[in-house]
Amino acid sequence: MSDETRQHPRSRRRLLKLGLASPLLLPLHAAQASAPIRVGQPSRPGSAPARAATTKASTSGTTATTRTASASAAPGKARPTGGIQRTALETPAKAAASSTDNRAIAAVRMWPSREYTRVTFELTQAIPFRARLIDNPNRVILDLEGLEVESKVRELLGKISTNDPFVRQVRVGQFNPETLRIVFDLKQAVAPQVFTLKPAAGYQHRLVLDLYPKHPVDPLEQLIADANGKTHNSKAASGPKQASKGKSSAASGKKAPAPEVTRTFTVVLDPGHGGEDPGATGPMGTHEKTVVLAVAHKVKKLLAKEENLRVVLTRDDDYYVPLGKRVSKARGVRADLFVSIHADAFVKPDARGSSVFVLSNHGASSLGAKWLAHNENRADLIGGVNIKTASTPETASLLMDLYTTSQIRDSKVLAKRVLAELGQIGRLHKASVEQANFAVLRSPDVPSVLVETAFISNPDEEKRLRHPQYQDELARAIARGILDYRMLNPPGPRGKLS
Repeated sequence: MSDETRQHPRSRRRLLKLGLASPLLLPLHAAQASAPIRVGQPSRPGSAPARAATTKASTSGTTATTRTASASAAPGKARPTGGIQRTALETPAKAAASSTDNRAIAAVRMWPSREYTRVTFELTQAIPFRARLIDNPNRVILDLEGLEVESKVRELLGKISTNDPFVRQVRVGQFNPETLRIVFDLKQAVAPQVFTLKPAAGYQHRLVLDLYPKHPVDPLEQLIADANGKTHNSKAASGPKQASKGKSSAASGKKAPAPEVTRTFTVVLDPGHGGEDPGATGPMGTHEKTVVLAVAHKVKKLLAKEENLRVVLTRDDDYYVPLGKRVSKARGVRADLFVSIHADAFVKPDARGSSVFVLSNHGASSLGAKWLAHNENRADLIGGVNIKTASTPETASLLMDLYTTSQIRDSKVLAKRVLAELGQIGRLHKASVEQANFAVLRSPDVPSVLVETAFISNPDEEKRLRHPQYQDELARAIARGILDYRMLNPPGPRGKLS
């Protein structure tokens, strides 16, 4: 019998009973060359990375350690690797010794996107696990101890999208009576991350598998490629474009002289939350992540009509992007502006109105701003981030004081413009720009604002946020504020993209 088909006799009978072909499963004991899979857990509350992470719920992350172990080779069974790379990872012995009586998979969720694919296993308790990366063909093997094949795992098979850029298929089987094996067959080489999360904001223990591309595309190159493709396919490509005169197309009749543009102006729109982080939830069950994504797409559509202006979304679908990644993405495309879009929530349902915030390194402008920043800065705890590998200079600390001072000054100019436009369509929560230490605004050289469109916790404002017409009004107000800023602050020679 070959190594590919060798399993415990009891597990072979179980596999046959389940109708699963044993060749899908790979042996734990085969001797292969090792290559590390990045593993980590959230840092302790109060640590620097944890302070940079955020959520709308009052939960805390804790530390769980892991150790790396190579798969033990069966005596006399070593053979050439044939290009196969393998790593085994497992949780601490303490977890391995825990009772298996209450071990179960509460839910399985999958979030595919162009940037990465996330698979989350929500568990009733922490369990030992092993994860291995194998190439030729590319696949990731995940072994969960103390579990058997059940309906929640089988649901994973139906979650695979044909448009998933990373996962081709998922195979599930009982490797032995004590081990559930899940094999992810991949479409391309990946750089996976595996980490655990302690219970937070209604979630139980989570085991997270993130599949990142092994050779990620440079964000600036991707932006240019997308823009070139759009130009090539557009009708305007057949002849020269005429410069817009008299008024801005997004300004809805607001006349103003067109700015003199010497290079492409890049705006990064950041729809808050996403994926497993719904953000705030209104009385009717409306999720903040859904509303702000819709508004961001509408803003992008308006700005896309403008000459020499490019728009990038930090996320274009329902998946989570870590706070530090949002900042680094803006800097990666050499953004001229960064606008993070949210829908506020408060403990009292009567709070209402729009607000615009900029960064502060010296305390919040109000108790409300401080409270909001504290909640927003905890999103990574619920969104699920491998803090060990996610920290960046932008989120750890601000070392460039001169750049930061200039950024805050320019951010206030943008914020005032956006706030004035929001005041034209509805009530303002505060008539002036507020400041607080938001992690998502910590880009030392990109003017950045955070727009709270309305209080989704207010029943009346939740109804308005759900309505496409009000979303259109919000989008036009944000777009007009951005264009007003560009008109007063035309881009200089920095970072010409085309």
